[in-house]
Amino acid sequence: MSPRPITEDDLHAYVDRVLEPERQAEVAAYLGDHPDVARRVASFGDQRDQLRAALAPIAEEPLPAELNLSRIIEQRSRRPSPVRWAMAAMLLLSIGGLGGWFVRGALQASPSGLVALAQEAAISYSVYAPDRVRPVEVRASESAQLVQWLSDRLHRQVKVPDLTTAGYRLMGGRLVAGSHGPAAMFMYDDDHGSRIVVLTRPMSSADQNAPMTPQSQDGVGGFAWADDGVGYSLIGPAAPESLRPIANEVRRQARSI
Repeated sequence: MSPRPITEDDLHAYVDRVLEPERQAEVAAYLGDHPDVARRVASFGDQRDQLRAALAPIAEEPLPAELNLSRIIEQRSRRPSPVRWAMAAMLLLSIGGLGGWFVRGALQASPSGLVALAQEAAISYSVYAPDRVRPVEVRASESAQLVQWLSDRLHRQVKVPDLTTAGYRLMGGRLVAGSHGPAAMFMYDDDHGSRIVVLTRPMSSADQNAPMTPQSQDGVGGFAWADDGVGYSLIGPAAPESLRPIANEVRRQARSI
């Protein structure tokens, strides 16, 4: 039985240390084998620590008398002081504003649409394509099980592209954790040992359809597009334009589902 895949929720829960000890150890082992993912998870912890450090002085201040429950009950029949309530409101707004500023920065740093999809594909490629021992979770010989597993996890029918006419054989695939949820990754190689990756996942409501566009991420390139709410990204070490015919074939097969 294959081990339970590490998801994006697992990574965030790992940072917050809310996983069960056994699952915490599994995620730790996974990060040890995947340094690129480990660096991204470390950035989650940095953001959390920065936010806590910024809010710590406020959190450590004593509770204002105006916000003490006993005092509120005692003085409920009295008319509240407009000045004191205004000061309390300003304090709460300051806390919310400071927290919002950090969240705003985090959101601005997170890409979306095809850029995010291509980035996730590039990360998957850089993590798994160089692996000569276990680049895929389920091998091509078990493609029927692979398709069923991925379709169940993505809650939609997944089809494995056949790229033999382009000179690439299916090696297998796996479920990967992306910044926007789980995604299905398929890996292929040719007679020269060159590997390419096809990544697919559901897109947000704002990115249901998008034309095929060239993408370049982390030293690899390819194409990304979206059709009927599903995004696709083809990534490889070759120049993007040389991969366009293969990307067109993936799109053609996907539209025939």
